[in-house]
Amino acid sequence: MIGTDIQSGLSRLGIWQSMLASKGGNIFLILLLAGTAFAAVGNLLVPPESAMHVDTYTITLLGKYLSFALLAMAVDVVWGYCGILSLGHGAFFALGGYGMGMYLMRQIGDRGVYGNPDLPDFMVFLNWSELPWFWQGFDQFWFAFIMILFVPGFLAFVFGWLAFRSRVTGVYLSIMTQALTYALMLAFFRNEMGFGGNNGLTDFKELLGFDLQADSTRVGLLVCTALTLAIAYLVSQFILSSKAGRVIQAIRDSESRVRFVGYKTENYKIWLFVYSAVLAALAGALYVPQVGIINPGEFSPLNSIEIVVWVAVGGRGLLYGAILGALLVNFAKTQFTGILPEAWLFALGALFVVVTVFLPKGVVGLLSMFARLKKKPEDPDTQSGAGSDGTANSTQGVAT
Repeated sequence: MIGTDIQSGLSRLGIWQSMLASKGGNIFLILLLAGTAFAAVGNLLVPPESAMHVDTYTITLLGKYLSFALLAMAVDVVWGYCGILSLGHGAFFALGGYGMGMYLMRQIGDRGVYGNPDLPDFMVFLNWSELPWFWQGFDQFWFAFIMILFVPGFLAFVFGWLAFRSRVTGVYLSIMTQALTYALMLAFFRNEMGFGGNNGLTDFKELLGFDLQADSTRVGLLVCTALTLAIAYLVSQFILSSKAGRVIQAIRDSESRVRFVGYKTENYKIWLFVYSAVLAALAGALYVPQVGIINPGEFSPLNSIEIVVWVAVGGRGLLYGAILGALLVNFAKTQFTGILPEAWLFALGALFVVVTVFLPKGVVGLLSMFARLKKKPEDPDTQSGAGSDGTANSTQGVAT
C-alpha cells in the first residue's frame, strides 16, 4: 500500500515516467564518465610506451568535445523541449568564454611580452594607459565565475523578455537570435571594445595557480568538464520531468492551448531560455582554458547553426541525444577536415538535410526504432497507450 502511494506521488510529479524513459540516457552518462576516468588514468598513470597510454593532445580534444556536448544540450533544452529554435546560442557560449579569458589574462601579470603587471599585452600595444572599468575584479576567480553566469544570463533575460512577451515565435525568433550573435561578433572585432579585437585573448599561463600546460591540469580540466556535463544533465532531466517541464513540453506542442488553460507561457519560456544560456556560458568557460584562445570568431552565426546540426543529428528532444550528436559530429569534423578540408562544410550541410528528411529523431531515434522492432508484440511497452517515444501527450498532462 505504501509502495503504491509512493509510486502514485512520483507519477503525479512526472518523475517516475522520466526515470523509465531516461534509462538509456543514464547508461550513456555512466559510459561517458567511465570513458573520462579511463582517459585520465591512461594519461597520468600509464607509461607513454604502453598501448593504453592516452596522450595529452587526445585529453585536450576530449575536453573540447565535452564542452561542445554541454553546449548542444543547452540548445536541446530550449529547442527540443520547448520548440524555441535558437540560432544565437554561440553568443552565450562566447560570452562565457570571454569571461574566463579575462580572468586568465589577469593571471598573466608581468609574465606577458611587455611585462606590464596590470595591463594585458594587447592594451599595452594599443597604448592604453589604464585598465578599463569592466576588467576590474577579474583577477579574482569568484568574481569572474559570477560574471560568466550573470552576463549571458542577463542578456538572455532581456532578449527573452522582449521577444517572448511580444509573442515572437518561429522563424522570426530564429532570425532575431542570429542577428544578436552577429551584432556581438561585429562589436567584439573592434579594438575599442577592449577585448583584444580580432586577435581575441590568448597566451594564458595558469588557472587557479595551476600551469595550463601541465598534463595534470589538462586532465583536471577534462574531469571538471565531464562532471559539469553530468550535473547539468541530471539537473536538466529533473527540471524537464517536473510539472514545469510538462508545461514546457506542452508549450512546444500547442502554446495557444496552454495559454488558454491559464498558464503564462512567456514566463516559462523566459526562465528556460535563461537557464539554457547559463549552460552555454559554462560550456564556453570550460572550453577556453583547454583550447587556449577566445576570439570574436566564436560569435559567428555559422557556429550557432552548427550547434543545431549537432542536436538534430543526435536526436532533438533527448538530452543524451544532443550529447551524442555533438560528440559524433565533432569527431567526424576532426577526421575529415584533415582529409577534405574544403568539402567539410558541404558534407555538414548534406548531413543536416539527410537527418531532417530521413531521420527526424536523429541517431538515437533510429536506434530506438531498431530496438522496438526487436520487441515481441506481447511486450507491455508495445501494448501501452503511450506515444512512440514512451511518453504521453504533454498537452493532455497539463490540461488534467
